[in-house]
Amino acid sequence: MPFVRETARLGGKEIIVETGKWAKQAGGSVVIRCGDSMVLVTAAGSAQPRDIDFMPLTCEYRENFYSSGKIPGSFFRREGRTTNEEILICRLMDRPVRPLFPKGWFIDTQIIANVVSFDKENPTDVLAMTGASAALHISDLVWGGPIAGVRIGRIDGEFVANPTFAEREKSDMDIVVAASKDAIMMVEGEMHEMQENVVIDALLFAHQAVQPLIELQERLRAANGKDKRPFTAPVPDEALAAQVKELAWGRLGEAMTIKDKHKRRHAVSTLHLEIRGALTSEGQAWAGKSKEVDGAFAKLEKKWARGHTLATRQRIDGRAPDEIRAISVETGVLPRAHGSALFTRGETQALVAVTLGTKYDEKKLDTLLGDRKKTFYMDYNFPPFSTGEVKPLRGQSRREVGHGFLAERSVEAVVPVYEDFPYTIRVVSDILESNGSSSMASVCGGSLALMDAGVPTKAPIAGIAMGLMKEGSDYVVLSDILGDEDHLGDMDFKVTGTRRGVCALQMDIKVDGLTREILEKALEQAKRGRIFILDKMDRAMSAPRDEVSVYAPRIVTVQIKPDKVRDIIGPGGKTIRAIQEQTGAQIDIADNGVVSIASSNSKAIEQAQALISGLTMEPEVGQFYNGIVKKIVEIGAFVEIIPGTDGLLHISEVAKERIRAVEDVLNEGDEVIVKCIKVDRDGKIRLSRREALDANPAPEDVHNYII
Repeated sequence: MPFVRETARLGGKEIIVETGKWAKQAGGSVVIRCGDSMVLVTAAGSAQPRDIDFMPLTCEYRENFYSSGKIPGSFFRREGRTTNEEILICRLMDRPVRPLFPKGWFIDTQIIANVVSFDKENPTDVLAMTGASAALHISDLVWGGPIAGVRIGRIDGEFVANPTFAEREKSDMDIVVAASKDAIMMVEGEMHEMQENVVIDALLFAHQAVQPLIELQERLRAANGKDKRPFTAPVPDEALAAQVKELAWGRLGEAMTIKDKHKRRHAVSTLHLEIRGALTSEGQAWAGKSKEVDGAFAKLEKKWARGHTLATRQRIDGRAPDEIRAISVETGVLPRAHGSALFTRGETQALVAVTLGTKYDEKKLDTLLGDRKKTFYMDYNFPPFSTGEVKPLRGQSRREVGHGFLAERSVEAVVPVYEDFPYTIRVVSDILESNGSSSMASVCGGSLALMDAGVPTKAPIAGIAMGLMKEGSDYVVLSDILGDEDHLGDMDFKVTGTRRGVCALQMDIKVDGLTREILEKALEQAKRGRIFILDKMDRAMSAPRDEVSVYAPRIVTVQIKPDKVRDIIGPGGKTIRAIQEQTGAQIDIADNGVVSIASSNSKAIEQAQALISGLTMEPEVGQFYNGIVKKIVEIGAFVEIIPGTDGLLHISEVAKERIRAVEDVLNEGDEVIVKCIKVDRDGKIRLSRREALDANPAPEDVHNYII
């Protein structure tokens, strides 16, 4: 196997792909590089097919901490289970390559991407996507690629291909696109309330941007590609298909038009089992060929649904193509949650709850870029009962991680920045029923639950899932698709946004390509659907509540001088711990002097504020202070009235009457109320206990820093 190195330019950067040196026993192996970021990607397949009826593809993506010169922060100091961020990139690799395997490909296939070098400038996710395609393309595995991945940003109104991490901070768009020579295969991204025409321009820009990487992979295969394995796609049994159609067609139409999901599926399943029994019983032509009959019935079901929708412009549940299912909304359904909503659309239902926490509740992530903290995060749960099934609960699936991330990035677009609303926010969506687009229901429910919690969101946000059925030049775009329409159709296009524009989208397609006309129609129809849903949501709750829940912590921020931070913290944290123990409030101090005080008890916050104020104040003439006698000298005593700040209490100011020695009245360590009577130009402070005794100030008029 000769060593081959090919290069292409994308977004002004050089992309290098090498093969023939590393991991040569894999079916296909490449190292793809941009800058000093490098990913080793391998593709391998088992020797024999499995006796199954689905394609067994597994995509893995691992970030090795050595790639950035970092030791993992886990207890075992090694990479552990796949993180959510890695799972999301596994899905980016999987979704565009899976549809390009031939029908009947039952070979165990595995793609593994290992980040082996990371320069903290060039992201590795899009490299892994292109690397997966390149490894498959040069391998002996039968596959219909190549494809390539690209990230699109927009800076100052100009699209940028594969922006660096620094450039992404300036961008108002972050979209990852996978495309072949002729078509867009997958889209995943977020943006700041973008207009639909700008989104379309970005997608078409991405398609053009990846063409050099497509050509690179063709050169790579020409120079070092393996012969593809012998593979014969299964040939449909036309006689069987005709027999299944003759027995099932009429009754299938009756079953498929039942509106209720479970009744429809029961009717279709009953018919399926009846046809299978009739055709595979002993003495029949297809005896012992249940799988073949099952396949023929599945094709007939798909053919009926698509033909019916295209011919009548009416869907299997009776709706028009752009019609949204019935929506009901309730807020405040959980009395002790800080915010909650129950969002129901058709046979999909999401129970969403919001919890408000303090800085101590931040999610801490150990990444190649270093430790990262999140003050907003969303979890999505899809229990088996939501579809009437029985399965063991084994933690989040990859699907749940992906759908939860789409909902999270959508809802986060309208959440205020931490500086304006200093809470850690956790949103949890539990799917109670599912028949199409539970992630979009989570977005709608999440928006409502945040408003119910009193979070000052920028605007309500909603989501809708769009579908497509296309035969030749004839097509129909479907709004608010059912689960069956997702399965039987050609596109799953999820769009979220406010009334002003699009905030996030996710698209997977199964057809050869989408024209600009189809994209424009899909996004325009999605916009109308989104506005319809937002109108329904507004009737239940149109604006955030004025205050957060009584069960949520109250957070007050105080700005102090940065050089006073050490006074609040104290030696070894002694002072701040004492304040927290005395008041019961949680206190967090930033290096810039912003102090956050959190408690569900308003009196505790007031008490902590008073103590912090006493610790950070500057001495003022005429003010009373409760201080500590630090040192007694012949002429008087030095009293600490603020941490680190002493004033001189002259012997003549110790008492109303004349005294012989300070020790006759005071001892070191005593607490004493004094009045500041003078601050010299050089900063020296003069104090008087005598004037304080004469004034007899009320406790609230005395500044007290003593914990």
